[in-house]
Amino acid sequence: MKIEKARISDVKQIHKLVNSHASKGEMLPRALSELYENIRDFFIIRQNDKVIACASLHIFWDDLGEIRAAAVASDMQSKGIGSKLVKSCIEEARSLGLSKVFCLTYKPGFFEKCGFHIVDKAELPQKVWGECMRCPKFPDCDEVALICSLGG
Repeated sequence: MKIEKARISDVKQIHKLVNSHASKGEMLPRALSELYENIRDFFIIRQNDKVIACASLHIFWDDLGEIRAAAVASDMQSKGIGSKLVKSCIEEARSLGLSKVFCLTYKPGFFEKCGFHIVDKAELPQKVWGECMRCPKFPDCDEVALICSLGG
């Protein structure tokens, strides 16, 4: 399966995939407008012209990025697809010169397998929380914060 950068024509499928997981409480929902605005952040895997997995790398500062919206179709899980997408995000982060990548998730075990470790949310810079104001769970965030140091 080939990892590709997402295109505008993929947004509605990404939206459906991410929000199907959000409806089960596995991740936060994403609005179509947010996905269109950030489409350049996304990597996808498709099968038979259908997006079956996605993940995005969003840049926060000169040394920090966030992996967002990592989702794999339910019938395609446990095949290493999500790990490949996270690895692609990390490789892009390295190529851009970032030194750390973090995520906020309900699935910390998955990210720990990808080289992340749990941190206290208070360790993340204040800039990270600007987007949280739009979250339906604000200020009662129940996601787990993890970070991956990229070295160099």
